[in-house]
Amino acid sequence: MSKTPLARRSAEIRWRVIAFIVLPIFGAMVKLRIREGSTLPATGPFILSPNHYSEIDPIVMGVVTWKLRRTPRVLAKASLFRVPGLGWLMRFTGQIPVEREASSQLGQPLEAAKLLMERNQGVIVYPEGTLTKDPDLWPMQGKSGAVRMALEQNIPLYPAAHWGTQHWMGRYAKTIRFFPRTTIDAVVGEPFDLSAYRGKPLTKELLQEATTALMHEIAALTGSLRGETPPKTLHDGRGEGKTR
Repeated sequence: MSKTPLARRSAEIRWRVIAFIVLPIFGAMVKLRIREGSTLPATGPFILSPNHYSEIDPIVMGVVTWKLRRTPRVLAKASLFRVPGLGWLMRFTGQIPVEREASSQLGQPLEAAKLLMERNQGVIVYPEGTLTKDPDLWPMQGKSGAVRMALEQNIPLYPAAHWGTQHWMGRYAKTIRFFPRTTIDAVVGEPFDLSAYRGKPLTKELLQEATTALMHEIAALTGSLRGETPPKTLHDGRGEGKTR
């Protein structure tokens, strides 16, 4: 069900309060540099798919999304919504629950995509599904949820990347660095071209092909921030990556 104008206004006020509290704290610890030319659509649904190598990535990309004048939301495990306190916060901020059980994996992306369309909202979806296991923190092979959502409902899909977050909170770390300020660079790419996949049956093979192309685009954006060339073959996600 679409939100009423009053509900949308209430959600906007909640997010402005959160931004008023969070942004000064974030800014005291992080110097965020968003590359010129990074944009998101001013209105309507979108999917933002960045690289993922730190537990604090959603905060960084949430601030990026807000500074690009859209409200940040993420797909989150439904089990988190049942945690006392945390569940209230996630509902308060309009996060989107996704069941992770095998029996629901096909239906959940479609339901989430329909929700985005109904509410004209954007969402951050990490295609890798978990922190990368690549020992050098390059993106690894991804899962097809983001691509499936985009194709099912014709939602624009934006690849994105950030670099420097590992110095604020390392992969698998339990604490963040308060000082000196951490410089983090971020970029949002052009909408990912899915025209070659539209109008075709969404088979496992097609979705995986599109997802592989998306992950290489995210890796290219990551490389542009690092000043390095990404690997031609992405990590397969097996085993544990070494901490950097």
